[in-house]
Amino acid sequence: MAGLRSRNGCSAARLGQVTRQTNRPGLWALSERPYLWAAIAGFCICAALPPWGWWPLAFVGVAIVDRVLANQSTRRRFSIMTTAGVTWFFPSTLWMFDLTPAGYPIAALFFASLFGVAAAMSPAGRGRRLALPATFVLAELIRWTWPFGGIPLAHLALTQVNAPLAYTARLFGPLLIVALVMVGGQSLSALVGREWRDGLLGAIFIAGMAVLAGLAPIGKTVETIDIAVVQGGGQQRTRASVEGAQLVFERHVAATQTIDRSVDLIVWPENVVNPQPGSAAGGVDATLYEDEARPVLEGLAKQFDAVVLPGWFTIRDDGGRDNFTEAIEPDGQVSDRYDKVRIVPFGEFVPLRSLIERFSADLPNADVVAGTGPAVLDTSLGDIGISISWEIFFESRARDGIENGGRVLVNPTNGASYWLTILQTQQVASSQLRAIENGRWVLQAAPTGFSAIISPRGRVAERTGIGEAKVIYATIGLREGNTVATQWGFYPMLAMAITAIAIARRGTRTVN
Repeated sequence: MAGLRSRNGCSAARLGQVTRQTNRPGLWALSERPYLWAAIAGFCICAALPPWGWWPLAFVGVAIVDRVLANQSTRRRFSIMTTAGVTWFFPSTLWMFDLTPAGYPIAALFFASLFGVAAAMSPAGRGRRLALPATFVLAELIRWTWPFGGIPLAHLALTQVNAPLAYTARLFGPLLIVALVMVGGQSLSALVGREWRDGLLGAIFIAGMAVLAGLAPIGKTVETIDIAVVQGGGQQRTRASVEGAQLVFERHVAATQTIDRSVDLIVWPENVVNPQPGSAAGGVDATLYEDEARPVLEGLAKQFDAVVLPGWFTIRDDGGRDNFTEAIEPDGQVSDRYDKVRIVPFGEFVPLRSLIERFSADLPNADVVAGTGPAVLDTSLGDIGISISWEIFFESRARDGIENGGRVLVNPTNGASYWLTILQTQQVASSQLRAIENGRWVLQAAPTGFSAIISPRGRVAERTGIGEAKVIYATIGLREGNTVATQWGFYPMLAMAITAIAIARRGTRTVN
């Protein structure tokens, strides 16, 4: 028996010694109940996300994952990490149940299994300390881009928006934060397990990225303007109706009329101007028509001598829908229009409609027609970058606006139909990431909450509550100059992840 060898060339005795060293007695002896500990790890990561925001727990969750994956077979690494993913994603995407009861468990299980695959791709031994952050970066990148254009929700970078590492997003974007959370959690695991070398290397990597991010450019302020973000207020979890469209519009007009100071820019939420085709001459008092809404909006721009950005939702002659924001100048003329490019699956378009309709009747009866233009509005204040609602979750849409000259980024949105506030808080966190990545102020306007004003360093300077009618104000800087993240996007992190996986796999083969 003394000569018995394992498949990788290590003696059985040596393998047992490594296992004992990796899973030390006490709190970190996790191998006996790996699935229970994996579930606890997933809950920790979930609790670090908005709306809970206990960001240190993300590192604890990753540390536990690192321990329970050690020396497990490929199949068990997949199942263990999938278990962690279940308790990570089911609570943090619960709002989806109200949107699509059939799609909610499918999406959560898909996310969980994707990270199960990431764990299975990593070596079981020390090589996981290099490979696991890289495979998690790839897993996040995949789900931010696929399927249906990507679903970048409840991801690791969102756990750190109010934490010390948030500013590193200006270097290589949110994927760098994902990598730093993974490395930080693994370093914690290594230090608790007295694996000093791995813990020190992880700390050096984090410190190096932090220093580089601190030296990276963030742009500069070239002009200041006074802005107002309008929230009309009202009840959450409502659905669009002909009668409701008139009420929503009137609430935002009334809120705008309370502006008590000189402003240069007024931002309205997404699709709160939702007119029916036809004319006001029809005499239906509870219906909003375009020829009623447009003179009111033009009048507001003239009254306040400001650029007004109202969000429209209109019905096309062919039955499709348009979701767009206009820029109305102080003279009442429309200077530009941006049509939403990245539309919401199951909310604005229905993938696999014939199949999904068998399980849910509460679906849009027609799809929004996606726009194709650059994410900017040309105004007398200069170019304004824009990401409508869902688009703020995608770094590529914000980058498009800034690369095309946007000196501030606006995010008109409408979360009034969603259940709970999980999505809305994660959207504010995404706006914080976009502000840091691009070195721009972000102005988020919602009809029922949350509306927010966010500085280029990601600080929430002002935020409304749910349901309240309120106008929030700020003097903000119009900024120029690109960050590294704006210039390069996710490509540096993709290259680093592929390189790390290749080195880890080569190291494994060398040991073998």
